Order: sequence, then structure tokens, then C-alpha cells
Amino acid sequence: MREWAVQETQTASQSFSLPTNQGIVTLQFSAALSLVTKPVCSMKSLLKPSLNWLLVFVPVAVFLDFGGPGKETWTFIAACIAVIPLAGWMGKATEHLAERTSEGVGGLLNATFGNAAELIIAFMAMRRGLDDIVKASLTGSIIGNILLVLGASLLAGGLKHKEQRFNAIGARTQSTLLMLAAIALIAPAAFHHSTGPSATRSETALSLDISIILLVTYALGLWFSLKTHKHYFAAHGHSIDENEGVQRDHGIRDVWPLPVSFIVLLAATGLVAWISEILVGSVETAAHSLGMSHVFVGVIVVAIIGNAAEHSTAIMMALKNRMDLSLGIAIGSSIQVALFVAPVLVLTSHFFAAEPMDLVFTLPEVIAVALAVGITSQIAGDGKSNWLEGILLLAVYAILAVIFYFMPESAASVGSH
Repeated sequence: MREWAVQETQTASQSFSLPTNQGIVTLQFSAALSLVTKPVCSMKSLLKPSLNWLLVFVPVAVFLDFGGPGKETWTFIAACIAVIPLAGWMGKATEHLAERTSEGVGGLLNATFGNAAELIIAFMAMRRGLDDIVKASLTGSIIGNILLVLGASLLAGGLKHKEQRFNAIGARTQSTLLMLAAIALIAPAAFHHSTGPSATRSETALSLDISIILLVTYALGLWFSLKTHKHYFAAHGHSIDENEGVQRDHGIRDVWPLPVSFIVLLAATGLVAWISEILVGSVETAAHSLGMSHVFVGVIVVAIIGNAAEHSTAIMMALKNRMDLSLGIAIGSSIQVALFVAPVLVLTSHFFAAEPMDLVFTLPEVIAVALAVGITSQIAGDGKSNWLEGILLLAVYAILAVIFYFMPESAASVGSH
């Protein structure tokens, strides 16, 4: 009897016998089966739905941008879609960088690059003098993260886990910082409506001073959360799934080398800057064509696009029962926008924009932020969450979105000059 045995793998082998003139031939199929299934698995992974499929819209947006006038609406739509996977790659590179560094440096990286896509879009709009869209996108990012993202996270996690718990002290600390963000928007608007148009020059100086205060507070908040009181915000490497009773490791298994992470981050940032320039260049014509006001585009569309990576990450962490991290992403991102992104835009506008940008937001924007901060503080204060709380946050976001959609341009520009 002649036997061919291929023992390339350690998987269980399957065999059968064939009668021949020289005896019985036994074929071992473990290796053959492995060789057949590996390409099939690889093909399945390629066919699995992924945000990377949307990368095809990057060259589409560039092609439409060079196609001449008349294609602004399609250019705007393609650019919006193209930013989503690029923002995802920026988030992925930042996550791998954080795994390679210390906890403090990792937190700083996430704070710096977490809203990089939105900062780039807002900077490009600011250079073109579209301050109303810039302010609307800042408002939209703040309310979008604490209403839409947090609401979707609480809903998704609550449907899988009956009740989820998180660090109430850390959540209340973040809610207090959010309250500071609301005050920073309410105070300049109140000053504007109290003094009238004659105080335009004072509003510019006032916004600059408030921006410096916010940046200092943001830096001290980072020191508090990453150094002196980091136990309030400690992230766990694993969690217990209450439904299955299984302990799971949530760390990255294959961490990229530092050069790869930096190259991916720089390449994604450069592409986001390019696509953002295209997006901003077509937004006015596209908004008019689609029947949307500038404030709706900024509050809803640009804000969702700029924070696409954080949206998916927060929801996935909630599904894994890691609510501390999910809340940290959603609420922390709003804090970053209010205490870091907005002040940075005000400061850079003095050097790169035709006119300095101020922090005087419209009355509807201020009310929206105040309401969002208020209900989020109520929900995040007890250290427990469920799916109904997610529904409540999403309902508030839907109401505000409807209001901004029907709001006329005149009402949306009350606070601008």
C-alpha cells in the first residue's frame, strides 16, 4: 500500500481509500482542505462590507472637481462620502500610535487627532469667509456627539445588555466641562444682543480672550484626566459580557510599527485636507441646489461627516459593554470641539482669514447646545444607562435637526456680521 500524507497544518484530517492495482491508496486531505479554504476565507474578508469601499469616492470627487462648473452638487456629495473612510483611517492610525506609546501620550494623540477631519474642514471654510458654516459645524459637532453618537451608543448597548454601568464620577466631570462649553457660547451671544452692532470690535477681542481661557482650561483638563486623576477615566483592557459570561480582550492584536502609523496618519490627513477643500468649494452651490440652508449643512451634514470615525467607534465600544470608553469618545469629542477646535479656529483666523472669526453664535445654535448639554448631564450623572435613554437623546437630536432644516437663512445669521 502506498500512502501520501500531507501534514502542513494541525487541523483535523479527513481521508478516504481508493482501490488500485497496487493496493489501497489513502489520501490525507487536511493540507489540501486548508489550501482550498484559505483563499475562500480571504475572498470573504474582501467581500465583507467595509468603510474602505468608500475610498473609491476620493478619485471620483477629484475628477468631478476638475470637471468644470455644473457638477457642484455631485462633487459635494462625493466629497462628503470620501471624507468618511479617510477619517476612519486617521482614527485607526491614531489608535495604533496610542498602543505604541504611554497612556498619557496616547490620550493626547486621541485628543489632538480625534477631531482632525472636522478641524480641517472648518479651517478651509474659514479661509473662504464661510464663518456661518464654520460655526454651524462646531455647533453640530457638539450636539451631534452628545445626542446622536451617545444616543446611538446607549441604544445599541442597551439592546444587547439590559443595563450598563460606567464611572459616574468621570462622567460628571466631563459633564461639567461641557457646561463650560455652553457658557462659552452663551456669554458672547448675550454680549452681542445686549450691546448691538456697535460693539463688533469689542466682540473680536472678547472672543480672542475667551479662546485663550478655553485652551488653558482644556490643557488643564487633559492634565487632570491623564495625570493627577486618571483613575476617574481608567480604561479597562477587557470586560465581561453579561449575556454570555465571557471575558474578552479588546486590545489591538497586531499593532502597526511606528513608521507605518505615522505614514498612514500623514497620508490620510493630507487627503482629508484636499477633499475638504473640494467639499467647501462646492458647498454653497450644492446647498442651494438641494434646498438646504447653510446652517443645516453645517449643523447636520458637515458635523456628521467630520466625526464619522468616532461615531462607529463609540457604538462598537457600547456593544462590547465598555461604556466608560464609549462615553469618553462621545462626550470627550464634544469637549474637544468646544474647548480646543473652536478656540484654535478663532486664533488662526487672525492670521489666515480675511476677517477674524468670533465666538458669537446664533440664538438657535446656543439654545441647541444648552439643551443638549442639559439632558446629557442628566443621563450621565447616575453611572447607569439603558436603551430608553438612548432613544431620548436621539429624539432630541431629531427635533433639533428638523428645526434647523426649516430655519430660514435670515434667522440663521442673526449672530453674524
